Amino acid sequence: MVQKRMKTFLGLLAFLLAFPAAAQALGPEELVRKVTADVLETVRSDKTLLADRKRALALVEEKVLPLLDFREATQLAVGKAWWGATPAQRDQLLTEFRGLLIRIYSNAIDTYLGQTIQVLPVRVAPGATETTVRNRYLKPGAPPVLVEYAMRKTADGWKIYDISVEGVSLVLTYRAEFEQVTRASGIEGLIKRLVEKNA
Repeated sequence: MVQKRMKTFLGLLAFLLAFPAAAQALGPEELVRKVTADVLETVRSDKTLLADRKRALALVEEKVLPLLDFREATQLAVGKAWWGATPAQRDQLLTEFRGLLIRIYSNAIDTYLGQTIQVLPVRVAPGATETTVRNRYLKPGAPPVLVEYAMRKTADGWKIYDISVEGVSLVLTYRAEFEQVTRASGIEGLIKRLVEKNA
């Protein structure tokens, strides 16, 4: 159930991050607050996104990459095995994990019709380079769902490197699976598994 919710909320993230230029100018809370309104309007008004998965995938590929720190997310998901991987293997892991997340984003777009989002206040200390932005996803007749975005300040602005739904981290969920694979089959086995998932 938690994984299903996590998968569902990843779709909104792709659209929530559809404005890369804003990321450099805004703080984490302001960024989430500003783009949320635009995102929900896009999902409501552009019905072709629900019918055309290729178009949704292309939009996610184009818009989500600038505001997600896929390298950090991949490193955290792979865990200790990352440090034993060659540079070429790391590049393959990054490519395949990014592809997996983007596919999940594009497949979950239609779940956001009828939802509203409440961005909770964030206090970021001066000079801080990490924070968490918390949102409540609200849908009539359903309990609110808490989603947390772990964010890091980079030279290119604030970026998200992990998402937690109801306290369950996406990165750590994948880490458990990835560690099992690397223990049994090594880094090459993990790359193969990711390629199969993306096929």
